[in-house]
Amino acid sequence: MRRIYVFDTTLRDGEQSPGVSLNVEEKLEIARQLARLRVDVIEAGFPIASPGDFEAVRAIAREIRGPVIAGLARIKERDIDRAWEALKEAESPRIHVFIATSDIHLKHKLRMTREEVLEAVAWGVARAKKYCSDVEFSPEDAFRSDMDFLCRVLEVAIGAGATVVNVPDTVGYATPGEFGRFIATLRERVAGIEKVRLSVHCHNDLGLALANSLAAIENGAEQVEATVNGIGERAGNTPLEELVMVLYTRKDYYGCYTNIVTEEIYRTSRLVERLTGMPVQYNKAIVVKNAFLHESGIHQDGVLKERSTYEIINPAVIGLVQSNIVLGKHSGRHALKKRLEELGFKLSEAELDKAFHRFKELADRKKEITDRDLEAIVEHEVKQVPEKFALDYLHIFTGNRIVPTATVGIRINGLLKEEAACGKGPVDAVFKAIDKVTGIPVVLQSYHVGAVTGGKDAVGEVTVKVEYGGKVFIGRGISVDVMEASARAYLNAINKLVYEMELVPPDERDSAQELSTGGD
Repeated sequence: MRRIYVFDTTLRDGEQSPGVSLNVEEKLEIARQLARLRVDVIEAGFPIASPGDFEAVRAIAREIRGPVIAGLARIKERDIDRAWEALKEAESPRIHVFIATSDIHLKHKLRMTREEVLEAVAWGVARAKKYCSDVEFSPEDAFRSDMDFLCRVLEVAIGAGATVVNVPDTVGYATPGEFGRFIATLRERVAGIEKVRLSVHCHNDLGLALANSLAAIENGAEQVEATVNGIGERAGNTPLEELVMVLYTRKDYYGCYTNIVTEEIYRTSRLVERLTGMPVQYNKAIVVKNAFLHESGIHQDGVLKERSTYEIINPAVIGLVQSNIVLGKHSGRHALKKRLEELGFKLSEAELDKAFHRFKELADRKKEITDRDLEAIVEHEVKQVPEKFALDYLHIFTGNRIVPTATVGIRINGLLKEEAACGKGPVDAVFKAIDKVTGIPVVLQSYHVGAVTGGKDAVGEVTVKVEYGGKVFIGRGISVDVMEASARAYLNAINKLVYEMELVPPDERDSAQELSTGGD
């Protein structure tokens, strides 16, 4: 059995998904879960991109133990120095440097000759190596690069001290047969490649990222760069959970294994879905419950007789567990704590108090509380930034022949403030009333409402994205009342905005650099 190293780039390439913006605490929360998942490498971010990205990488490097912590850097002095400044307290740091190598990028983006690129690679890897023994090098747009030139570039990087060489299909152009031959050719032609770990980074523009990564593994790749739920630039990246479970389920064919704790896969997927505000489609492989539901009578009969007739993966393997405990308004704190622990949540006493309070509120309005409801309570109500603005009450007057009007009572650091507003609809009226209370002129970019579970008493789950000062903040809220969930989500986004502004020094708030962080 051959080990495949899992390089997770959810916090770097994944966060480059349009509309995704994570704060330091959210990135730390994901990093902690990735450590529990036991990925080999966490690419924590691109430190030069902004003060916020730098602080997130530094916080992860300081706290997370176990995985290698990587930071991305262009082959530029400021980038590499900044990356090391963020990474230097990591238990196992890695600087990941990149430069484009395809003629398209050399001509239109870099405006450099091939010889200039070769010199830059030698200099950049060597500079990173002075700081850090573990250096990864990526030739951006490797698949569309001239093979002879690409081989020379990789040889120069290896000669300069790179420990990992990563060859990306940056625009998702390859097909599996081509990419497999591409990897095989590099292994045959690049002198010294046996001394380093060969990695791949595939994008999903043609829906082939996973297939190309598997083709690379068949041809000798030892590391795959992936993201949770496959999020990332444009159509995304290789989905980590699918890669891991293919190798787990078909070890007979691939003869490979990873060190991933598969029972943490579902929880990791849900966490990333919640914090990024990117819903996972219902027919997504591995991590949605539809993957384990059977409607056809023939399928149901087969599964009841023998699970393996129609299920090639036991849901428990990825952490989807069933419980015989039914929770309702008469359930106690101990039962709630036990079920939350079974679901993988480790809460402090203060967090458990908050969860129990919200659980009781919900149980008074809903007959039976499901696991998904509990997950939503913890994810949307408990593990959140401090509430400067907290919803006290909400009154709405609406109809199809009257002007919708909302009155809100918001506690600001404990003191109640009330405002009313009219709107084009009830949600618009609620948000305008909240704007009057907060005095913060945010712009609503998107509004999404869904049901956590089925039934007439289903919990509504609202996700909003608001923009302020060029930055997007994601808010979430739940309630059996969709208007209340909307108000909670909007306030959650504003509380995140306020929290982040308080963390960032005034002189750095406008100094974030706008970079094309594509990398690979």
